[in-house]
Amino acid sequence: MTRRYDAKKFDMVHLRATADKCKSWGRWGPNDEIGTLNFVTPRHVIDAGRLIRKGKVFSLGLNFDRNGPQKGLWGNRFNPIHTMLATGTDAAAGNQDKGGIRYADDMVSLPLQCGTQWDALGHIFYDDKMWNGYDARLVDANGAQKNGIHKTRNKMVGRGVLLDVARHLGRACLDDGEAITNDDLDAVAEAQKVEIKRGDFVIVRTGQMEQRLAAGEWGGYAGGDAPGLAFETCEWIHRKEIAAICTDTWGCEVRPNETDDCQQPWHWIVIPMMGLTMGEIFYLKDLADDCAADKVYEFLFCGPPLPITHAVGSPINPQAIK
Repeated sequence: MTRRYDAKKFDMVHLRATADKCKSWGRWGPNDEIGTLNFVTPRHVIDAGRLIRKGKVFSLGLNFDRNGPQKGLWGNRFNPIHTMLATGTDAAAGNQDKGGIRYADDMVSLPLQCGTQWDALGHIFYDDKMWNGYDARLVDANGAQKNGIHKTRNKMVGRGVLLDVARHLGRACLDDGEAITNDDLDAVAEAQKVEIKRGDFVIVRTGQMEQRLAAGEWGGYAGGDAPGLAFETCEWIHRKEIAAICTDTWGCEVRPNETDDCQQPWHWIVIPMMGLTMGEIFYLKDLADDCAADKVYEFLFCGPPLPITHAVGSPINPQAIK
């Protein structure tokens, strides 16, 4: 397949024009806090349930442990710290016998976006506003008073569609800095004989996570260069009216970014202006292999967040059920 893409850098004028095209504030009323998840209706959920034919369940979550991808390249994110509060050695030593029960207990400390996760609609601001026009200052020291992840606790279920871009191009992994265009997304869907519909959870595979896992070294995965969605896909997503988009990369969009004027320009549009739910760091190998074998690229998707009140993201272990 011949791929053509104009990689010329764009400026803030183009970014703001795209923001105006994709702006959906008020579409679901002045009090909305879930954005594009409104596209998922009860009928969508019922129909998605009918996609289960084999009873095979695929975890799309990366294990949460000290071997995760966070290597200090971005902000204050670090890999999970797992601490035992009570152990079997405590029990065998008799240290718990006064309590009348022998047990193990533990805890974990982690940034909520260090592994497979959702970005909440309070995560990214466009100037001094977030999704639906709410003031950015409503995310304060006590968390997101609007657009918190807990508002989506019962919304992350529907029809999932895998777009296996890497396999379609005959590649194990796309190159760092390689942009996935609107034409690419359409071509993959056509080749897989799957239609992208309103309310879908669209999952895009680049192969980058698998390449890093096979190499045994994350390198710049979290915050460095990566294949990903081109900025132009903002308009594709807006036009398709999907519920959410997810990838096997750290930040969904291509890095280096296509502009020098800001960081993560695609994020600027899809979260605060469009109200799109976005999933990152998805593990896709097992699902992708199964889809390639049976040629079925649609499934029931279920990926509820932890309902952490006022949080701007959540770790998840999303499931694809075929």
